[in-house]
Amino acid sequence: MNLASLFAVPGLSRGTAPLQFSQLTEQQLLALAISLEEDDARIYSQYAEALAGAYPDTAQLFRGMAAEENTHRHRLLELYRARFGDRIPLIRRQDVRGFIERKPLWLMQPIDLDKFRAQAEFMEAESRMFYAKAARYATDTGIRQLLGDLAAAEAEHETKAETLGDRFITPQAIHSEREAQRRAFVLQFVQPGLAGLMDGSVSTLAPLFAAAFATHQTWATFLVGVAAAIGAGISMAFAEAISDDGSLTGRGSPWLRGGITGAMTTLGGLGHALPFLIPHFRMATTLAFAVVGIELAVIAWIRKRYMDTAFGLAVLQVVVGGLLVFATGILIGSA
Repeated sequence: MNLASLFAVPGLSRGTAPLQFSQLTEQQLLALAISLEEDDARIYSQYAEALAGAYPDTAQLFRGMAAEENTHRHRLLELYRARFGDRIPLIRRQDVRGFIERKPLWLMQPIDLDKFRAQAEFMEAESRMFYAKAARYATDTGIRQLLGDLAAAEAEHETKAETLGDRFITPQAIHSEREAQRRAFVLQFVQPGLAGLMDGSVSTLAPLFAAAFATHQTWATFLVGVAAAIGAGISMAFAEAISDDGSLTGRGSPWLRGGITGAMTTLGGLGHALPFLIPHFRMATTLAFAVVGIELAVIAWIRKRYMDTAFGLAVLQVVVGGLLVFATGILIGSA
């Protein structure tokens, strides 16, 4: 017997389209159920490993669910061995039309508790639909009895999963994990974005307004502002990316942080450069002043909202620094 015949799935050969659900035999249904339970146990174990550091209670929940899946897999294997022997045909979800591919763990980054739990709920719902649909296609008492056992096992699994959730996901655990999730969001997104916005909004003020008051030409001022914004964005992006790989600080991917920092730096610099597209110098300068005020207010609000800084103190820190740079540019440009 060659390898091709050893691993062949009855009714499914290389190059053929996926099987219709109604075409599955009793042996194929049971083999597919074993494969699904193996996949679910593996996925839950991966979730537990990924969440263990920051979200230990939810990680414990997924460990318990993985253990339940393994228990069901053992029951299915015993039933299959008694009915069909030791050889299990290789049949997976992608071999049967109608199943939806599940996202691998790396596509669910950054870690989001709601996303992980929603995926687990979807997995349970798909398993229930699998057994319910299989029961509709059963034509003899043996198959109906088999599918009834599988449906009962899945219902039992769902009940135990809910019990595990009540045990491990307490209100205190939810609050703790939400705080950890918020801290991760601040570290990975808010801080690099805020640093970039502050640098772009403040550091580019001096060259922009120096050029404006030195030349009184809106187009030349606009070009200086664009160059300063893009140059600062590139510099800040690389500086952030190489400053910390995130392995110890939990700040996430350095390239993602660098991209966020660079983009927000460029955006902050472009904000007060764009008004100089207006050919009238006084109108463009007045509008640029207003944009600077809005930018500083937004920065102060972000600091209050995410960095737990009092709004008055945040305004004072941002505005004082911005005014000093702003005055420097005007003084140099007017000299």
